[in-house]
Amino acid sequence: MSIRRWTDTLLSVRVTRDPAFRFTAGHYARLGLVGREGEAVVRPLSIASAATDPHLDFLCTLVPGGAFSALLSASMAGDAAEVDRASYGFLTVGALAPGPDLWLLASGTGLAPFLSILLEPTVRTSFERIVVVHSVRIAAELAAARDVARLEREPAMPGRACLRYLPVVTREPGASTLSSRIPALLEDGRLAAAAGIPIDVERSRVMTCGNPAMARDVRRILAARGFRPTRRSAPGQMVFENYWQERP
Repeated sequence: MSIRRWTDTLLSVRVTRDPAFRFTAGHYARLGLVGREGEAVVRPLSIASAATDPHLDFLCTLVPGGAFSALLSASMAGDAAEVDRASYGFLTVGALAPGPDLWLLASGTGLAPFLSILLEPTVRTSFERIVVVHSVRIAAELAAARDVARLEREPAMPGRACLRYLPVVTREPGASTLSSRIPALLEDGRLAAAAGIPIDVERSRVMTCGNPAMARDVRRILAARGFRPTRRSAPGQMVFENYWQERP
């Protein structure tokens, strides 16, 4: 295991990938760290790396008093970590009905699955426009999204999709052009205006991962505009990550 610290509380974790481990971009895995008594503390974390990478990347926020956080904070390069054999989740592009515009709405570490999705070659050829919205409290927490900003400036993969990255900093005045919560920006039209394209049920497909309150508000706003959530038997125009818990 290796760890990169973006801030005092925001970390990237990389672990060796078992060659037999398979996942779809957007899935999460169950990552375990072993405590002093030999017991494993396990948390579900979205995978941030490409489905073809020889490693698995995760984004984590340290939570005061959290059992997993305590172990992660004390971890050093080379320490052992465990990953369940299976991956999980429904936050995948394949779960959406066809449409030309893809919106990826994330708060905090909810960006992780979108990092993986953006590295999927078929995503750049399946959409005409992709908008990534990443909301954080302070500007330093945007560091984990630097690869998204790089892809916007210098597209590294072939494909027709035009990528737009919209950072949102909510607790540091002047740090970003957009500074309100994602639901507020969505509801009053500022998000669409900043991206330069409308958010409508005919063209837009929306994926959301992050704080549960944010996800609930986004679902409510979009449902009022005619968006349907994806069901097991019927692809919709919006899909949400539902495993979120107070963690780690």
